[in-house]
Order: sequence, then structure tokens, then C-alpha cells
Amino acid sequence: MPQPATVFTATIDRDTRCQTAQEGAPLFPYWSFTKPVIAALALILEAEGRLELDAPLDLPELPEGCTLAHLLDHSAGLPDYGSLPAYHADVAAGRTPWPRDLLVTRVLAQRAAPPPGEGWSYSNLGYMLAREVIEGAAAMGLAELVQERIAGPLGLESVRLAQTPADFAPLHWPEARDYHPGWVYHRTLIGTAGDAARLLHGLGGLLPEAAFARMTACRELGGALPDRPWTRHGYGLGLMCGDWSDLRVFGHSGAGPFSSNAVYHCPETGRIAAAFTHGPFEGPAEQAVFKLVAGR
Repeated sequence: MPQPATVFTATIDRDTRCQTAQEGAPLFPYWSFTKPVIAALALILEAEGRLELDAPLDLPELPEGCTLAHLLDHSAGLPDYGSLPAYHADVAAGRTPWPRDLLVTRVLAQRAAPPPGEGWSYSNLGYMLAREVIEGAAAMGLAELVQERIAGPLGLESVRLAQTPADFAPLHWPEARDYHPGWVYHRTLIGTAGDAARLLHGLGGLLPEAAFARMTACRELGGALPDRPWTRHGYGLGLMCGDWSDLRVFGHSGAGPFSSNAVYHCPETGRIAAAFTHGPFEGPAEQAVFKLVAGR
């Protein structure tokens, strides 16, 4: 049996007017490229007066003074479940995802990061809590919010939230059939490479100008990353950002046990590109996108 191709890419221009989906294109898990969507939904709801990003949250899982903005830019002082060996062991064994409260207990048993706003620590737990705050404010689940506020308005016919193993069954990578998407506690979208690029392209039009400017404001975190194109890296609200060589980019990378992806916009060249690769490391996907947005 032939092996599946290992790299899939899509590129669009920021001035693109007609954005037609490619019929029959393969579907992929978006992994952490779901985070920009969660952040965008928070900004949309804030613009409607339904929540406040900078208001302290009264949640038992959070340190005092923590806000939704802290959760969205990873400055909440929360640890991550990615450092739990038991988490990776149970995923690899094909076990059922842990109950939500058990996950929280195990993650918070780790050493805490600095207090909210005083440091930076990537936390998928933080994005799970952000999702719950957003769902509460909207009185609607994330799957419905994505369709009503993001996928529907942008015409992204392939994009939807994966909630059960059956949702992963149609995905391109064979290993997806043995994975339960519930292990991604903030949840993961699925869709085509083209719709991933169209999604990032469309966020600026969905958000008020000031909200999009806040989302893309880049907090610098460091310099080069090994085996990746970053020469300077940082984070905004749900967006990775910084420099690839002499080019500024923003977007997000993601990875799971069997695949990875990168979706980025380069304002200097006006290109938005997505790459989906076989294997759990983001570097190859980012390098593929770098070539596409740089035109080199």
C-alpha cells in the first residue's frame, strides 16, 4: 500500500478576493492552530460587551488576579499537561481521555509558574479554561461558536470542531483513527490546508481593528529556535509571532503525536501559507511555510 504524502501546503495572497475551497482536499487536525480561533472569539465577545479580557476571573483553578487575557497570552502562571509523563503514556496506549477535573488536579500539582502577568509559560490548561470562560459568556459550546462566528462567515466549509474519535476517522494521517481528540483539552479543529490559510487570512476582517491590533501585538520572548526558522520569537493573543530571517510573521504552529502544522501570515510579502506534515515536530512545517511566504 502506498504511503501518504508527508507534506501538504496551501498559499493565498492577502489581496485574494475569491477564496474557493478545493473539493476533495484531505483533512487534517489543526492542533494548536485552534488557539487563534479561541482568542478571536474572546475578542469578538468582548466587542459585543459579553465579557472583559482584563477583568479578574473568579475560578478555583486560577491564581488571584488572573484574567482571560493572561490565559490567552500564556502569562497566567499555569503549568501545562504536556510535561506529564502519564499523559503521554495514556495517549500512546489509546486510553480514554482523563476526566476534566482529574486533568486539572494533575496539572496543578506541578510547580507553579510566576504570578499572572509576571512571566510567560505556555499552557494548554490555560486555553482549556479560556474556552470554558468563552463558552459560558456566549451560552454556547465551542463547536457552535466556531460555525456561527468563524467558519460560517468566512465560508470555511471543511472547518469544524473534532469531538469524538469518529471525527478523526476521515483525516488524512492513518494514525488519526487511533486517537481520541478529547486529549486536546482546549479542543482541536479539523479542516483542509487551504481553509487553514483562509481562516488566518479572514480573522482581520472579522475583528474590530483595535481588537485585531491587540491580537497581533507581539511580546518578545527570545531569539532563534533550533531546527526552526525563528530568529526572534514571541506571542500575542493566541498568535505566535516574531521574525523568520528578515521577515515578520504571525500565526500558529501545532503538533500532536503523529502530525504537525504551521499557518502563518507574512505582512511584508502579503502571503499566508499553511503546511501540514507527518511527524510530531513543528520545524518541518514551519520551514515549508517559510519558503512559501518568502517566495525563496
